[in-house]
Amino acid sequence: MPTRLRAAYDKRIQTGQLSPDPAQHEAIAALSRLSHDLKRRGRFGKVPTVTGVYLWGPPGRGKSMLMDLFFACAPEPRKHRAHFHAFMARVHGLIRQWREGDKTRRKAVFGTHRGDDPIEPVAELIASESRLLCFDELQVTDIADAMLLGRLFDALFERGVVLAVTSNRAPEQLYLHGINRQLFLPFVDRLTQRCEVLQVAGARDWRLDRMAAGRLWFATGDTEFETLWADLLGDEPEEPAQLTVLGRDLMIARTAGGMAWAGFAELCGRALGPQDYLAIAERFHTLFLDAVPVLDPARRDEAKRFVTLVDALYEARARLVVRAAAGPDALYPAGDGAFEFARTASRLHEMTSADWLAQSRD
Repeated sequence: MPTRLRAAYDKRIQTGQLSPDPAQHEAIAALSRLSHDLKRRGRFGKVPTVTGVYLWGPPGRGKSMLMDLFFACAPEPRKHRAHFHAFMARVHGLIRQWREGDKTRRKAVFGTHRGDDPIEPVAELIASESRLLCFDELQVTDIADAMLLGRLFDALFERGVVLAVTSNRAPEQLYLHGINRQLFLPFVDRLTQRCEVLQVAGARDWRLDRMAAGRLWFATGDTEFETLWADLLGDEPEEPAQLTVLGRDLMIARTAGGMAWAGFAELCGRALGPQDYLAIAERFHTLFLDAVPVLDPARRDEAKRFVTLVDALYEARARLVVRAAAGPDALYPAGDGAFEFARTASRLHEMTSADWLAQSRD
């Protein structure tokens, strides 16, 4: 069945951006089927049940690239893409709002105020916003998430929500040695019932090959920074992304799937904190960081934020492309924390190396 997704993928094969890969072809077939099913209309105005897709396999096999293409081409207008941890953070925030809110505040957020159980109003709100949920890197390590997921997704599925998921683990391997895992197993069963499960274990992501073939650290004014972004973007449209952090909205103006482009002033020139940077690192597998200046002692707060941002990206094994006024060792030569900044410079050298790309997350 011809779809926009198939055409976009085939174009990358034809232009040499991708090499033919049987595992990716199978995944594209499943995602194309999902794209087609999302356009179906049920009888008598009912929304039909649509089987989602769950892609799993080792890092670097192109799962995020496939999800990027699928999300850009998916015909469903009410769609949302998020790193799974970011999604669950929002769910816990909504549950807290329901439990702590009075009648007026509940009504303002959820459209209703009745009942003690927050799962139904939270699921109703999420389903009203998005029919298609696309998750990157579904993994479950937190017992609070494990105990919640079964009931939450039962409620979402009852409302016609469809999933497209990437993960490094097969469904039956999720929360493998977790506490009270038997209470989590119904969620695993529901995933396998409501999603077509496919392993993606073929060649490495073409984006890694493209990035490894060039540089990841650029001098101010070097237009190859834009060229690399455009190459990785392909036909995908740029769009703003909204991240919810501790009840606040954090906007990133230029994103495409799991990639983001942001200026130093946007991320480090304003009062963002560790939770903001963790949310960015979790949501995006690749960050293009532009216009990084040489910082003098008067800009120590920006230097500290930059250190926190780099630490978050490092721990998340994210990919980093930088355009800066100097090399890593010369970005903050003197001032409060300059000695400690040497560790950040070392991490920047590591993160813009071919070895880092080989180990970065999908």
